[in-house]
Parts: sequence; structure tokens; C-alpha cells
Amino acid sequence: MNKTIKCLAVDDEPLALEIIESHISKFPNLKLMGKCGNAIEAAEAIKNEKPDLIFLDINMPEITGIEFMKTIRKSGILVVFTTAYTEYAVDAFALDALDYLLKPISLERFGQTVSRAEEYFTLKNGSEQVNVELNEGHIFVKSDSRLVKIGYDEIYHIEAFADYVKIHIENEKRIVTLQTMRNMELTLPKDKFCRVHRSFIISLNKVKSLSNTEVQIGNKMIPIGKNYKDEFMASMQQHNILK
Repeated sequence: MNKTIKCLAVDDEPLALEIIESHISKFPNLKLMGKCGNAIEAAEAIKNEKPDLIFLDINMPEITGIEFMKTIRKSGILVVFTTAYTEYAVDAFALDALDYLLKPISLERFGQTVSRAEEYFTLKNGSEQVNVELNEGHIFVKSDSRLVKIGYDEIYHIEAFADYVKIHIENEKRIVTLQTMRNMELTLPKDKFCRVHRSFIISLNKVKSLSNTEVQIGNKMIPIGKNYKDEFMASMQQHNILK
């Protein structure tokens, strides 16, 4: 990826800002445009610097990171939340945050987020929103500026990726398309697919094993969200998958 990703760091703790700045300096394709101590400073920096990516703390005085992201959600700026707490993860991903970094943030974990950001901006170039086209036995989605036909039987699971989805198919291949999980959930037939987590839709026919907290699809273990568990188990029983 050749694009320089312009970054903004927002945190009310000076030490946390120093760590983000240090991590950013290790990646040549990242450029730190500014550091802000609160959401008001961040709003001004966004006007002046027009960042691509914000590393945003959640627990800030007056305006929290969650509240602030709601105000900039339509701007197209990518957001990575940084926090010492796990309990805000559901709210963060519901807002299509790219990632959720728990403090203290290691350089290795930060690097994983950078890779996700690079992938996101690579995908974003030339992408456009397109509705999933539903047909008997298959769907068409737009990927890499072309329509791709995907048979229901090919799909193992679908994974949220900011405002994209990754459709994982046979032979560990994947197709990425600009689409929402909600639209995929509404489009795909309920006798074949079920949402089991805010970030995952699975093919019921590809279930290899399950527990109270996870379901195995192929070689991957996928978490079962507590808000989706009852509907998922009902679908398994209704379609005679649980016997």
C-alpha cells in the first residue's frame, strides 16, 4: 500500500498520547497530524488536518469517545478506540469502529491494527456501495469493481470489517465487499444462514461443533454473542441441525 495514512491521537492522558505517537513513528506509512486532549480539540483538528484515521480514547471528560464518534460517523474517518476497559466493545463495533485496542497497547497489537487499516484503505479505493443481488441458490456482490457470483453452499461465514464485510468461502478464500452486516442478514435465506455475533453470520450447514460460547465453522472457532444465542439455537433446532 502506497497511501500515507494521516492519523490523529485523542486522549486525555498525556502518557497514552506519547505511546500512540511512539507506535505511529514505527510505521512509515502512518503520519501523525496532531494530538488532542479532548473531543473539542479533536473536532477542531479534524477541520484543519482532515485525518484518515483517529486513535480515540473512550473515557474522556465531558464528551466520551463513543459520543464523539457518533458526531463524526458520516465523515468517512476511520476510528480505532483505545481504552483500558472491555465493556465498551459492543458499542464501539456497533458504530463500525475498525478496532478496539486495550491499554497498555503493545507494538505488536498496534501493528495488527495498522494492517487492518491498510487493508481497509486498499479496499476503499474504487469501491462503491452496491446492494446484494439475491438469486435462487446464490448471491451477486461487487468486489474489485466486478460482480461476483457466490453460491450459498460455498459460504462458510461472513465477517464484519468496518463498513465492509468479508465473505469467507471454500478453500479458505474470501471476498470483500462494501456492505453492511444488517443488509447481509436481511438478504440471506434464514434457513441457511444465521447471525451469531455482531461481527459474524454463519452458514448453518457448515457447523462442525458448538458449545455455549462458540461454534466451529470449518477450522475457525466463532464466538456466539449472548444477544444472538437464543435465535441461533432455535434455528439449529428448527432446521434439524441439532439432533
